[in-house]
Amino acid sequence: MDNSRRTKLIIGLLVAAGILLGRIFYIQIINDRYKRDASNNSMVYDIIYPTRGAIYDRNGKILVGNKVAYDILVTPREVQPFDTLALARVLEVPLELIKEKMAEYSANKRKIGFQSVVMLKQISVETYMRFDEVKYMFPGFKGQSRSIRDYPVNAGGNLLGYVSEVDQAFLDKHSDEYRRGDYAGKTGIEAAREKDLRGEKGYHIYLRNSHNQIEEPYNGGADDVEAVPGHDIVTTIDADLQQYGQELMKNKVGSIVAIEPSTGEILALVSSPGIDVEQLADIGKYYGEISKNPYKPMYNRAVQASYPPGSVFKLVNGLIGLQEGVLQPSYMYPCSAGYHFGAGRKLGCHNHRSPLNMEESIMMSCNAYYCYVLKNILDNKKYDNVEEALDHWHDMVLSFGFGRKLGSDFPAELSGGIPTGKTYNRAYGKGHWNSTTVISLSIGQGEILATPLHLANFCATIANRGYYYIPHIVKASEGVEIEDRFYEKQYTMVDTVHFPKVVKGMWRAVNSGFGSGGTASIAAVEGLDICGKTGTAQNPRGKDHSVFICFAPKDDPKIAVAAFIENGGFGATWACPLASLMVEKYLKGEVKRADLEKRMREGNTMVNVRTR
Repeated sequence: MDNSRRTKLIIGLLVAAGILLGRIFYIQIINDRYKRDASNNSMVYDIIYPTRGAIYDRNGKILVGNKVAYDILVTPREVQPFDTLALARVLEVPLELIKEKMAEYSANKRKIGFQSVVMLKQISVETYMRFDEVKYMFPGFKGQSRSIRDYPVNAGGNLLGYVSEVDQAFLDKHSDEYRRGDYAGKTGIEAAREKDLRGEKGYHIYLRNSHNQIEEPYNGGADDVEAVPGHDIVTTIDADLQQYGQELMKNKVGSIVAIEPSTGEILALVSSPGIDVEQLADIGKYYGEISKNPYKPMYNRAVQASYPPGSVFKLVNGLIGLQEGVLQPSYMYPCSAGYHFGAGRKLGCHNHRSPLNMEESIMMSCNAYYCYVLKNILDNKKYDNVEEALDHWHDMVLSFGFGRKLGSDFPAELSGGIPTGKTYNRAYGKGHWNSTTVISLSIGQGEILATPLHLANFCATIANRGYYYIPHIVKASEGVEIEDRFYEKQYTMVDTVHFPKVVKGMWRAVNSGFGSGGTASIAAVEGLDICGKTGTAQNPRGKDHSVFICFAPKDDPKIAVAAFIENGGFGATWACPLASLMVEKYLKGEVKRADLEKRMREGNTMVNVRTR
């Protein structure tokens, strides 16, 4: 090797050695992380749990707060021989429970290491104080305070969701954020806003001596980290309206959704039967009972149930017909107890005068009228065939928010379903179906599916005369942001000039003579100018479903409501009065129709329900 190459090699080795020595000096002298890692076995981290953020309604009422609870923790490697009977008496638990727990910890000692595990959860304050006085007798055992959820108002159990201890599946997905014994939101707002609500854990670090006894704070407490409380969440919910809706929906299966049209803020989201907040407070105790309930109270029907929308969907077809130029408000169509087509085939309708124009068809909810409308939409000569026309109809329907997830900030939202030409090509074969084959789409039946949230959003769209804001349940507040998309207007493919023509019919459906005429006359409240549309959704498995959408006031809408009562029969029987009571309660602050309110409160439709 020549001198030049030898010199370069020596220089390279010296540089490498210098870098290595510099790194060792940094790690051991400048940066104390190495020292901390090396002494981890002698350090004890005492976790400080943050206070979980509270949840408020739109008016500042606390929906979910916090109260102090106490757990008993044990660090198995610190446990010394103790009187198990004495501990059982202090904690007021069976002796066998103590023995079983200690046997479990002994079997998993290596896995647990020097960690502390929760032995008893949420003991009473009296038990905790009694234990605290004698804890010196039980080395390795300690008490820990933590906040648990408190529910001052019985409103929105399904909506709020619950918090529970994380399981292994959850830990596998969030191993860097949670550990055994931690709690997290599992459903509802608690789950959707978990990152905002949970806060950040802190800890105290203590040193342990050779006898595994805690001696003193590590580094004088300089490395301790304080817990950071979670952010409070302000919801769009009106607690009083939510609570009122739940009272009305007792002994009924279905949901009521109320939206503020001018913002898309959800005022009430009622699913019945639902979860009582007392059950949420101790979900572990009630989970088995709730999960076995045949009416599935944990199933949030407002966003997770898809149904045929029924006659309220006639408004969609009417608006599309106006946009496509195949319908004018003055057009009159006959109804002879229904729409007759093919060889003796008929789509039936109830008795009413005939023929009707568009406003009257909405007022009377005429099936035949909208069969003519849909046929004209699908047989429109500007399309090459019925499949092309149906696909365009499909796109227009989707612009109203149907057939897809609306994108709300509430979890587990379903998309519903709107058919396309391919749907019927698969069912009948390409070219082997026509407009009368799918005529049931005219009245919101057939392959159309929508959630109550879809229906409430559609009603808000009509109230706004052609656009909606994506429904949402959380308001922007200190430390909590909502996405820009919730502030953006979502326009439909129907020109805004056509919506007032539909609104006139909806107003007449409710207000024709205050008690006579329209199918929704029972919803009339003097001075509120409620506009509505009834629906009866056919149910092949039992009694039909009762549907109603409405908004008020007519020219300055403050609230839009959709009510869907499973097996409730005609729209005017249950959904219509229930929704109108919600409107009256919200806009007037009180309900004057005492007899109607009493009948709705006491009514029971659950006897008619066939559970899923």
